[in-house]
Amino acid sequence: MEEWLSRTRLLLGDAAIERLQHAHVMVVGVGGVGAYAAEMIVRAGVGRLTIVDGDTVAESNLNRQLVALHSTLGKPKTEVLATRLLDINPGLQLTAEQRYLEADDIPALLDREPVDFVVDAIDTLAPKIALITYCLHHKIRIVSSMGAGGRKDPSAIRLADIADTYHCGLARAVRQRLRKAGISKGLKTVFSTEQPDPRAVVAVEGERHKKSTVGTLSYLPAIFGCHLASYVIQKLTAI
Repeated sequence: MEEWLSRTRLLLGDAAIERLQHAHVMVVGVGGVGAYAAEMIVRAGVGRLTIVDGDTVAESNLNRQLVALHSTLGKPKTEVLATRLLDINPGLQLTAEQRYLEADDIPALLDREPVDFVVDAIDTLAPKIALITYCLHHKIRIVSSMGAGGRKDPSAIRLADIADTYHCGLARAVRQRLRKAGISKGLKTVFSTEQPDPRAVVAVEGERHKKSTVGTLSYLPAIFGCHLASYVIQKLTAI
């Protein structure tokens, strides 16, 4: 009876804690949104976690990302987050994959051992669509983050099916790509109903799968991550 889980146990009960401890969650993308989702899931008591990201900590991450400190600049995000998560729960079964996820990687990644839930916090379209379509076609539970950038209002964040999203350019692009794959609904998403500020977008060159950068505030990505974690935890502990 781990003391560190005593407050969670009081709220959820023994059976729910046991289900979490036997669950395996995968978080793909551990930047502004995904790192917070991963930490909240670990703090709830999940027993096994896989994190996947190919990026390193940059100075521009300091305004919002859990892994971003002056002491971690230049380090792989998965490495920094793995150290933090194991400091929360040394008994966590943790796999850290330091790589950019490509479509061809997804079958091997998801088929090598059972995964109870996937959290999609990828911010680039091609690998995001590949991951989502694979999970939906293979009936692997997944929840996906839409765009957190360019927004200020946390009260506008919603959990909804991809078919019911609006005011989000990333969600619109995901809907269009999924329709081409024969999917019109069935993907749970976290999105914002707030119209993004068009002045907060600048074009970038030379970045992998990325054509623009969007302005962000410290709290918005974190709240997106907490919404993702909440959905996963509630589904994993449901009877």
